[in-house]
Amino acid sequence: MKTILILSVLAVLGGCGIETASTAATAAALKKQEAEQGRAALERVQQSMAEANRQTAQRAAQAEDASK
Repeated sequence: MKTILILSVLAVLGGCGIETASTAATAAALKKQEAEQGRAALERVQQSMAEANRQTAQRAAQAEDASK
């Protein structure tokens, strides 16, 4: 009887540990995904800024050529 009780308690406590580990793994996966999305957004912003700078330089060169 004691053995069954001890095994039951161990099974319940072991299950709690598994749930905690699973929750931590899920949270880590979400954080990784958020970080990847953040990097992708940053890259898009940098590309947009580079394109805007290129267009500004192109317009400035056209304006300079037109004024000559």
